[in-house]
Amino acid sequence: MPGDHDLLSPLTLSSRDGVKRERADAARNRQILLEAAGRILRDKGIDALSMDAVAAEAGVGIGTVYRRFGDLQGLAYALIDDQEREFQAAFISGPPPLGPGAPPQERLCAFLRRYVDRLTEQAELMATAENGDARYRSGAYNLQRQHLAMLITQIDPERDGGYLADALLAVLSARLYLHQRAGLEMTVERLNAGLDQLVRGVIG
Repeated sequence: MPGDHDLLSPLTLSSRDGVKRERADAARNRQILLEAAGRILRDKGIDALSMDAVAAEAGVGIGTVYRRFGDLQGLAYALIDDQEREFQAAFISGPPPLGPGAPPQERLCAFLRRYVDRLTEQAELMATAENGDARYRSGAYNLQRQHLAMLITQIDPERDGGYLADALLAVLSARLYLHQRAGLEMTVERLNAGLDQLVRGVIG
C-alpha cells in the first residue's frame, strides 16, 4: 500500500484562497503585519485583535491590512499558517505514529491527539478563523478530511470514510473545544480519553 506521501501533498495550509507567489517586498510587508498581529495577541489577547489594531500597530493604513488579508478571518488563518504547515508535514511524511509506518488506527488516534495539542495552543485564534463555514472551505480542512478518510478506509473498506472523517473533525471544532474547556471545565486528558472512546466506537 502506498504511503501518505504518494497520495497527499501539503496544501495552503490554512489559507482559504491558496498560496500566491509574492514579490520579496510584498512578503516583507506581510511579515510586518503578521508580527504586529502577533504582538497584539501576546500583549492584549484575542479580543484586542482587529484589522484597525493591526494597522495601528504596524504603522500602516487600514487599507493595506484589508488588501493583504481580506478580513479578520483571513488574518487569523495567516497567523495559524506556520503551525498548519508543521502539522501537515507531520501526518503526511513525519515519523510514526502520526506519520507513515504505524497501523492506521494508531495513526488516527495520534492525529486526533496532535490536533488537541494545536487547540490547546491556538484555540481562540482558530475559532476566529473558523467563523461561519470558512473552516470547511479551507484547503487545510479538506486535506485533513482526505487523510482521515484514507485511514478509516484502510482500517475497514466498508466504512464511509468521508462521512466519518467529517464526524471526527466536527468534535475538533475550536469553538467546541473552548466551550468544553472553559464552560464545562473538561481537562485535556478527558478530551483525549473521549476521543479514544469515539474512535473505538466508530471503528470497532
